[in-house]
Amino acid sequence: MKIVKEALAGTLESSDLLVKVSPGPGTGLEVVISSEVMQQFGAQIDRVVRDTLARLGVTAGLVVVEDKGALDCAIRARVQTAVMRGAEAKTINWSALS
Repeated sequence: MKIVKEALAGTLESSDLLVKVSPGPGTGLEVVISSEVMQQFGAQIDRVVRDTLARLGVTAGLVVVEDKGALDCAIRARVQTAVMRGAEAKTINWSALS
């Protein structure tokens, strides 16, 4: 998927996260993560975000994650939603959303 516009998903409530996607300034993929639990779970959050982006075929853009202690399933869901909104996807490839 190609991100063509800015999009958001999520909230800044406790145990949730806010994901912002936008077309990147360059050709690559930039992921910026801010989390209250970065020391303990930063590597896992990064892994889940990047894995989800790879499953969706996102290779370029800017992804900003502001985490407030969300579980992996919430991270995946918020990233998927933000990317689909940013890509203006009209159909859903359910097999990529596992």
